[in-house]
Amino acid sequence: MRIKYGKATRRKKNRIFREAKGSVGGRGTLWRTVQEHVRRSRAYAFRDRRARKRDFRALWITRINAACMIRGLRYSQFMHGLKLAQCELNRKILSELAIHNPAVFDEIVAVAMGAVKKAAA
Repeated sequence: MRIKYGKATRRKKNRIFREAKGSVGGRGTLWRTVQEHVRRSRAYAFRDRRARKRDFRALWITRINAACMIRGLRYSQFMHGLKLAQCELNRKILSELAIHNPAVFDEIVAVAMGAVKKAAA
């Protein structure tokens, strides 16, 4: 009597086909192509979950830099001043404050500038 893998194989195939649902052409219908497509899509998803973190950090830094330039301060000086003032706000929060609460951001810039001047003196 031979062993048949029908049920397990079909279940595995169905799972992979479900993951490729919505793909165009052979990428959603042909078994070998679907396997390749799903494998690559998982690899891209893994890679891009990490890239997203880098992209957002770069965006926050750009926003903070723009807000600082308006107030006559460079980003590096601002961050150095915050470190000297022991202000532990992260870049995401600083970016949100720069956009939505400019008055609060002005106060933070003043604190950073004061700390830089104090350290220079």
